[in-house]
Amino acid sequence: MPVPSATALLDWYDVHARRLPWRVSPEDRALGVLPDPYRVWLSEVMLQQTTVTAVKGYFLDFLDRWPTLPALAAAPRDDVMAAWAGLGYYSRARNLKACAEAVARDHGGRFPDTVEGLAALPGIGPYTAAAIAAIAFDVSATVVDGNVERVVARLFALDTPLPDVKPDIRRLAATLTPENRPGDFAQAMMDLGATLCTPKRPACALCPWSASCQARRRGDAETLPRRRVKAERPTRRGVAFVARRHDGALLVRRRPDKGLLGGMLEVPGGDWLEGARPEAAPPFSLAWKDAGEIEHTFTHFHLVLSVRTAEVGDLPPPGDCFWLDGAAVAGEALPTVMRKVVEAATGRPARRSRRVRNGSLPEMGGL
Repeated sequence: MPVPSATALLDWYDVHARRLPWRVSPEDRALGVLPDPYRVWLSEVMLQQTTVTAVKGYFLDFLDRWPTLPALAAAPRDDVMAAWAGLGYYSRARNLKACAEAVARDHGGRFPDTVEGLAALPGIGPYTAAAIAAIAFDVSATVVDGNVERVVARLFALDTPLPDVKPDIRRLAATLTPENRPGDFAQAMMDLGATLCTPKRPACALCPWSASCQARRRGDAETLPRRRVKAERPTRRGVAFVARRHDGALLVRRRPDKGLLGGMLEVPGGDWLEGARPEAAPPFSLAWKDAGEIEHTFTHFHLVLSVRTAEVGDLPPPGDCFWLDGAAVAGEALPTVMRKVVEAATGRPARRSRRVRNGSLPEMGGL
């Protein structure tokens, strides 16, 4: 069986590369256009555990607001969190801001050009460091995301299930990474997994590596990589209180920086617990109306919140709460689950519209 050829994959990529707003096309690279490390970094952070479709609009909005790293580093953190709202996994937004500040403060506004230097920055792990080094600086680093895991598991017919097979995948992927055009090769591997070597019904006949694929020869490519049976997500329940002032202001508080939805805004409520629906003390002693329930699924559990709402006069906000102007709700850092809560209470959308080039993009959920 022939060995997978980096040249064959790069030739395929030169013709079939996806056109993405953060990517320099093979044609432009041939003309000497170099990737912008800021755009590469921003896209890689956004793409962690999120789809390309979901990221495009956010990426373009961030560039409009903060076109350079120094601009992002100087931005108020609350503005960055608000711009991130709905994209999910909010620790990424906090780390994004911290990383921009570190690069501006410690590196003169320029990203380090080594895997080691990049990995020392806030929020940049081994995968992201390798991706930025390869794509932005042409370092021969091996980049392994979910798409690459699938391609390699099939190429070498690896039967060990994830996550145990990951070390073997990384070792074998390193044998494929070329010294020439490693950034394009990394993106070619991602594109191959995203467009041809897909989880279901892979287009093996169109793959530039079909002759080298051991799983295709065995006839079980679609079953790889194997995965352990996931445990069923537990269900947690809680109560959310939507208090609205007569002028439309909404009572909110900010969650602690550490933990789930860290640094984001929420309406008051109780703890989210498994078992029977918990009760919680409302922020005001008023007649609260039942506004039904909302559901939201996080990575590790499913959440059901009972929504209660009340109209409030000119009362001071209790505890660590504050009044958020009603007109500002759509633009603030409300995570998707809280937007669902507000929408259930008010009957109106609580999400901002997102300008997107070349089509529309719905807001995505997440942590």
